[in-house]
Formats: sequence, C-alpha cells, structure tokens
Amino acid sequence: MKSLSFGLPARVFLVAGFMLASVAASAQPASKGQPTRLRGTVQKLDGDTLTVLSNANMAIKVMLPPKIQVLGMARRSLSDIKDGEFVGVTAAKGKDGDLHATEVHIFPDSMRGAGEGHYAWDVPNTTMTNATVAGETTASNGRTLKLAYKGGQTKIDVSPDTPIVTFVPGDKTLLKPGAAVFVMGTAKPNGTIDAFSVTAEKNGVKPPM
Repeated sequence: MKSLSFGLPARVFLVAGFMLASVAASAQPASKGQPTRLRGTVQKLDGDTLTVLSNANMAIKVMLPPKIQVLGMARRSLSDIKDGEFVGVTAAKGKDGDLHATEVHIFPDSMRGAGEGHYAWDVPNTTMTNATVAGETTASNGRTLKLAYKGGQTKIDVSPDTPIVTFVPGDKTLLKPGAAVFVMGTAKPNGTIDAFSVTAEKNGVKPPM
C-alpha cells in the first residue's frame, strides 16, 4: 500500500497509532490524569470546547488544543487487504474457538509498526492485533488472515460484513452535532478531557474503534 501523502505530520500518525495501540481500563474518563478513550457523538463544538455525548449517555467536555489534527475514516473492502499490509484487527473468539474480526483498520505506511502485537482490547472479551498480513486462505464466510508480529503470529477470520476502514484527512468541520467520534486524551480532575487525538465520522463512515 502506498504511503498517504495528504500532508499530515508524522506525529499525527504516531498519536493515531497510540490511540489504537494503548490499552485503557475504560472508555470513560475514570482515572484522573491517565490516558483515556472516549466514544460517543458530538453534541456541539464551541470554540475549542467539544461536548461529546458518550456511549454511556454522559455529556463530557473535551478540550481541543489549537492545532489538533482531526482525522476522518474512509471505507475499504476485503479486497483492499493485501499481503504485506500492516493492519489493526479487533477480534472476538467465537463458539468455534477461532478469532473473528469485529473491525479492521488498514494502516498507511507512515504508521507501519504502530502498537505492534496481540493483546487484550478495552471492549470486553476482545483482542487487538496490530500486525503484518503474512498470507491468507479462503474461509467458509470471507477470508482468514495470517497475521505476523514481533514474537508471534495469529489467524483471524474476516467476514464480508466486517467494517474495514483506513484513516483519511479531516478537520474541525467534521465535528458537527450527531457525528460519531473517538477521542484519545487525558482526564482532568474537573471531569473534562484534554484531547490529543480525535477521529470523526466522515461521509457517513464512523470510527468503528
């Protein structure tokens, strides 16, 4: 896959990689001063203050630094996952004992190696695997990807209806009421979050993280 060349600085990709790779205890800002994830929808944007209605139905204020980079999402398909691609796959173990993908991110080359490994994710009973596609087979319903990472490898089934996305450039115009967002930041004592990364819905494609 060719490197994205839409002008985002490398630090943005490092932040996005951390956003996908770091494992938090909760999607809500529960621990003061600790990195946290926030999933929800935009209520309003007032200057540099973003109000997000969380998935737990809590209105949380997110403080945006002046030069924050807002990333969007674009939809991809199974056919876009090529051998040698670096991907992030969230998966859950099925009744058959195999891992089944719940979403797949295709990383741009600029983010290759971000959060590499296989570990528990913060959504209950799921894992995150950031790894290189090192072969595939045809499954009964989709494809089975062989994923190689430092220290090991695993296989994950990806069905045709699994959300598959990649990062694309965005800006604050994406932060409109009702838009789905995924925020990484630091929880403050007053209950707000100082954001260092925001991924937002774009053209109807929501962050599946």
